[in-house]
Amino acid sequence: MSSPFATGTAAVPDRVSAAPDHASTAPERVPTAPDQAPVASSPAPVASGAAPASLEQAPAEAEYVSAVPDRSTVRLALVVGGLVLAVLLGFGLGRLEGGGPSAAVGADSALTGHSHAPGTGAHEHGVDQAAAAQAAGLSISSAGYTLTPVAAAFTAGRPGELRFLVRDAQRRPVTRFAVVHDKPMHLIVVRRDLTGYQHLHPTMAADGTWSVPLTLPQPGVWRAYADFTALADDGRQTAVTLGVDLTAPGGYQPRPLPAPASSATVDGFTVSYQGTPQAGVTVPLAFRVDSAGGRPALERYLGAYGHLVALREGDLGYLHVHPEPQPVDGAVTFWVTAPDPGRYRLYLDFQVAGVVRTAEFTLTVP
Repeated sequence: MSSPFATGTAAVPDRVSAAPDHASTAPERVPTAPDQAPVASSPAPVASGAAPASLEQAPAEAEYVSAVPDRSTVRLALVVGGLVLAVLLGFGLGRLEGGGPSAAVGADSALTGHSHAPGTGAHEHGVDQAAAAQAAGLSISSAGYTLTPVAAAFTAGRPGELRFLVRDAQRRPVTRFAVVHDKPMHLIVVRRDLTGYQHLHPTMAADGTWSVPLTLPQPGVWRAYADFTALADDGRQTAVTLGVDLTAPGGYQPRPLPAPASSATVDGFTVSYQGTPQAGVTVPLAFRVDSAGGRPALERYLGAYGHLVALREGDLGYLHVHPEPQPVDGAVTFWVTAPDPGRYRLYLDFQVAGVVRTAEFTLTVP
C-alpha cells in the first residue's frame, strides 16, 4: 500500500556559461611573429548541482587580441570581467543554497534522511513530494486502476458484506498484489462526518473478488478506501488508494467534529502527540502511549508499532503517512504531508497486550 497510513529539490543547471559569444564581435586578428596556431580549449564538465569553480574558458577567437593592448583597455576589461564573475558565481551559489526560481513546486521534506518501517513500500521524499502533497482516495479510478463494488447494500446496524473488484486499464480483474504492512489489501471505512472509523482486511477469491464482513452502525453516507499496491505483468508495483461511497439508508444526523487536541483517551490509555503540521510540508508527528500503571509496551501491528490514517474534513481526502520502523524514547513517529490548511481527523491504531485500539484526534493545519 502507498502508506498514506501510511510522498522538492531545486533544479540547478548543469553548467553556468560565463563567456559571451564572440563569434560576431571578435576583433580582426593582427599578425604577430611568429604566427601561433590557436589552441582549442575543452573545459572540464561541472557536476550537476554544484557551482562551477571558475568560469568556462572563452572561445578561441577571444584570444586573438592586440599584442600590446592599451593600458586603459586592460584595466576596463579586468573590471568588467570581475563584475561578470561575481554576478555569475553569486547566482549559482544562490540557486544552490536558496532553491532558486526553478525550485520544484510541491511539498518540501522537513527531513529526508529518515528510515521507514519494513513493508511500507518503496517511496522517497524528494522528487515525489508534489505527488505526496495531493490527497488520495477521492476517486474510484486512479493510475489505470478502478474500484468496482459488487455488493454494497447495507442496513444500518445489521451485519453485511462488502464485495468489490479492482480492474486494470483493460477492465481485467487484478489478481496480483504486493503485501504491504503485512496485508495485500487495507480497507478503511468512515462515515462522512468522520465518525465510525474501521480498519479492515478483505480476502480475495481466485477471480479477483475481494470480500469482507462489514457493519455500518449508523445511517448515512460512508466512505470506503481500498489501499493496495498492484503488481503489473512486468513486475512494476503501483501504490494506489481508491475510494467509493457506501449508503446505509435512514435518518442521517451528522456529528460535529471534536475540537482540536493533542491528546486522547481510549480504554484507560492516554495517547498524545508532538509536532507542528504545515501545509505542503512533510513533517514528523511523534505519538506516545501512557497509562496509569506507566508506559505500556507497544507491540508490532501490521509490521509497525502503530498505524496512522489521516483524513481531510470536507472531501475526506486521504493523506500520505509513513511510519518510522522503531520507537525512539517511547515515541512512534509518522511523517505526515498535509496538502492544504484546514482540519484533519487522525486515527492511530496501536496494539498493547494483543489488543488493537484506536485513538482519534482533530488536527488543525494553519
